[in-house]
Amino acid sequence: MFLSPEYRGRISDSLCNAKARHFRKAERFNRSLLIAATLAAAIVLQVFPAALAQAEERPNIVVVLADDLGYGDIGCYGNQAVKTPNLDRFARSGVRLTNCYSASANCSPSRAGLMTGRTPVRVGIHNWIPMFSPMHVRRQEVTIATLLRNAGYATCQVGKWHLNGMFNDAAQPQPSDHGFDHWFSTQNNALPNHVNPDNFVRNGKAVGLLHGYSAGIVADEAIRWLRGGRKMGRPFFLFVCFHEPHEPIATAPQFSELYDYPEQPSRAAHHGNISQMDDAFGRLLQTLDDMHLSENTFVAFTSDNGPAITGRHPHGSAGPLRDKKGSMYEGGIRVPGMVRWPGKTKAGVVSDVPVSGVDFLPTLCKLAGAAKPTDRKLDGANFLPALHGQPILRKTPLYWQFNRAHGKPKVAMRKGDWKILATLDAPPLKPSGGITEEDRHVLKTAELTGFELYRLATDIAEAEDMTRAEPERLKQMSAELVALYHDVRQESPLWPVWEWPRYETSRIIWGP
Repeated sequence: MFLSPEYRGRISDSLCNAKARHFRKAERFNRSLLIAATLAAAIVLQVFPAALAQAEERPNIVVVLADDLGYGDIGCYGNQAVKTPNLDRFARSGVRLTNCYSASANCSPSRAGLMTGRTPVRVGIHNWIPMFSPMHVRRQEVTIATLLRNAGYATCQVGKWHLNGMFNDAAQPQPSDHGFDHWFSTQNNALPNHVNPDNFVRNGKAVGLLHGYSAGIVADEAIRWLRGGRKMGRPFFLFVCFHEPHEPIATAPQFSELYDYPEQPSRAAHHGNISQMDDAFGRLLQTLDDMHLSENTFVAFTSDNGPAITGRHPHGSAGPLRDKKGSMYEGGIRVPGMVRWPGKTKAGVVSDVPVSGVDFLPTLCKLAGAAKPTDRKLDGANFLPALHGQPILRKTPLYWQFNRAHGKPKVAMRKGDWKILATLDAPPLKPSGGITEEDRHVLKTAELTGFELYRLATDIAEAEDMTRAEPERLKQMSAELVALYHDVRQESPLWPVWEWPRYETSRIIWGP
C-alpha cells in the first residue's frame, strides 16, 4: 500500500506522542512507588529502630562450653601432651584469658550463672542436677538467650543442657522456655555412653538412637542449623555445649591412637577425648569460614569447671593451680577462656584481667544492643574491656559458693589480686545428687568461718595463706564476703526434700 510522505509523517508523530504519554504515565507511577516505599521505610525505622539500625552492625555470637576441661588440659595453656591444634590456633587468632573463671566449681551451677548473669546460689542452683530433680532454673529467671531472641537474634542450643531435672517435661522450663528457637539437647550426659547415644531431644521430640561420638553429633547439629535451620537474615546466637571430656568418656580410635600409652588406655581415652572435641570445634569454625560468617561473629570458648580427675580417668590437669573440679581453690574454678572477634580484637593477645561466667550475660547484651534486666540483681559485668587489657567495672566482686565443695572452703571471693575463702560453721555435707533437710538448713543458717587469704598475682598455687600477714585486708575482705554471702543466701530459693534415684548411674555403660 502506498502512503504519501506527508501521511507517513503524521503517523510517525502520533506514535511518538503516544510513546511520550506512556513514558510520562510510567514515570509518574514509578515516582509514586518510590514515595510509598520511602514512607514505608520511614515508618518501619520508627517502629523498629534498634532491630533495623543495628542489623548490619550486631555480630553473630557463638559460645562454646567444654565439660570438665581443666586449666592445664590444652596446648595453649601449657599442656605438652594433649593435641589441640584447633583450639591453639583459635587462641593465637584472638585473646587468651589467663584469669578466666567459671561461675561455679560444678556443672549445673556454672551453666546457670553463665545463662543468667547471676551467681548460681542466688538463682537456686546449689548442686549438679540429676534427672527428675525438682531443682531447675525457674521461669522468672531471664536468660541471655531470651534477651537476645527478644532483640531479634535467632537462637540455638546444642549439647548438654543440665538446667532442669524434669527434662523434656512441661512441669519445668525447657530450653525453648528460656529463649532458644532450636534445641538439640541432653539433660546431662549423653546416655548410655558418649558414643551412639539414645537420649538426645530435638525441640521437644526424642530423637532416639544416634550413631557416632557426642562431640561430632553436637557439632553436626550446630552446622546443620547454621547452614539451613536458622532464620536467615537475622544475627544469631549459637550455644554449643560439648560433653567432653566429662565421663563416661568415649573416644574414636582415630583420636585415642594419637597417644602412645599402651599401659594406660584410660589416659589415651581421656587425652584423645579432648582432641576429639578439638576436632569438632575446628569443624564448627571452618563452617563459619566457609559461609563467610567469621568476620562478623564473636566466638568464645571456655569450660564449666576444672578437671574432674576421677578414679577411672585421673588424667585431667589444672596446670599450676591448686585442686580440681568441685573445689573453691583455683583448680576448681579457673578455666581456659578464649575470644575471637575479627576487627575488634587483636590476634595473639593475652589478657590477665579476671573474667567470670556470670559476665557473659551483660557482655552479650552489650554486643547485641539488648537491655539488661533491671528488676533483679546481676552479679556479672561487661567483660569487653578485658579483651583489650583494661579493667572491668564491677559493682559486685567475683563470688563463688558451693556448699558441697570438697575440702574445707565452701565460699570464695576475689577482688583485684586478692582472694578470700571461707568454710561453713556446719558439718560437711556428704556428696549426693539428692536434696536433704540438712542441705536446706545449712543453706539458710550456716555462717562463715575459717578464712583463708591469698595473693594470686604472686601465689597462683594458693600455697601461702596471708591471713596473719595481712590482718587489715583480712578484716575488710571478710566483712565484704560475709555481707555478700548473706545477700545471696536471702534471695536463694529452697527446694523440697528429694531422694536421688540414681537414674543415670543405672544407665551408664562405661568405656576405657
